[in-house]
Amino acid sequence: MRTYRIVVVSSFAAALAACSSSNSASTALASDGGPENTLDPVSEASTSTASASDGGPENALGPAAEASTDSGSAQGVIGSLTITTIGSTVDPMNGDQNPYGLAIAPASVGLLTAGDLVICNFNDSANVQGNGTTIEILSPTPGSTPTRIVQDPNLKGCAALAIAGNDAPWAAAYSSNLAPFYSDTGTLVSTLSTGPWAGPWGEAFAPAFGATGEPTFITSNATSGTIVRVNFAGTAFTTIATGFTLNSGAVPGNILGPSGLTYDAANDTLFVVDSNTNRVVAFAGYSTLGESSIVVETDGSFSGPSAASASVLYSGAPLNSPISAAQLFNGDLVVGNTGDNLLVEISPAGAVVATQNLDTGAVGALFGIAATGTDAASTKIYFNDDNDNTVKVLAP
Repeated sequence: MRTYRIVVVSSFAAALAACSSSNSASTALASDGGPENTLDPVSEASTSTASASDGGPENALGPAAEASTDSGSAQGVIGSLTITTIGSTVDPMNGDQNPYGLAIAPASVGLLTAGDLVICNFNDSANVQGNGTTIEILSPTPGSTPTRIVQDPNLKGCAALAIAGNDAPWAAAYSSNLAPFYSDTGTLVSTLSTGPWAGPWGEAFAPAFGATGEPTFITSNATSGTIVRVNFAGTAFTTIATGFTLNSGAVPGNILGPSGLTYDAANDTLFVVDSNTNRVVAFAGYSTLGESSIVVETDGSFSGPSAASASVLYSGAPLNSPISAAQLFNGDLVVGNTGDNLLVEISPAGAVVATQNLDTGAVGALFGIAATGTDAASTKIYFNDDNDNTVKVLAP
């Protein structure tokens, strides 16, 4: 097991400016003079020592990293890929905007076609943070226009969504404090109102792992700092982890709580973007974790019955108020910063292998990432750009 030298950077001020800057009237351009990341992604990612004992999180690779069967690439996939706009995410009927959640339809069922991009809007037409109530569908081709699949007050402040194999969208709705899910035609199935919600903020789908496994959804709570597993029927809730922190003064448009939930189905590992501390945490053996299995302590260490299953994949710069994440074909994670619009690629071994700035305009543009592809040539990384209310694709 190796340890790395890290820099932990302060992100609150950047996030405050970032998340409140989105508006639908302006398109981000390189000439806008927005900040560009000038960090060398490898050398500056790890230059000063920080450990649990001196107030900084230890970047020690635990069982989650070691369990990976693919070590990823020493050379990153991103770095010089081309950005293409797919289309606007603004709801065509009520003007909801500021896309946060993003997922890809796995099948052609109901109103969805396999490969469709499914997004949810966090803001309303007046750009009031956390007032959005819609989910849109876009074909994954440039020039696409949004088609509404859901408009529901139970969805208010949709921060993230995930889609099961049956094309049912599940959402984390921060403002309504619910985690509603819908049919493939957009009909409300349940609000999951009996769940342990405290500012639902992240959402992921985990298919059944192993011969006896069951598919589940995973929701993170920003306010309480918890990670909750929900059975596929939406009738049972297990709080598998507690103790993640939330930035001081957090309000819609300025929230740094646990998010970017990404499930590695090959290794039964759940990755959590610990936004408030600029790090990515890994929980090995996700499907086996029980109630209160892992506690994140104030010094960044882990306790609880399954503490040994938790590890820090990466911590420190160039992560800068990260919120979203997705996994690539080789096991690498791409993590989106809201502090500088930088996309950071991290290998399963816990190394930053590449970065790419996705919007040189106002910070706070990146919310929602989803990826497809079986190799570097076929990789497509979709992301929401809140500076101009679009979904874009990063591809060779």
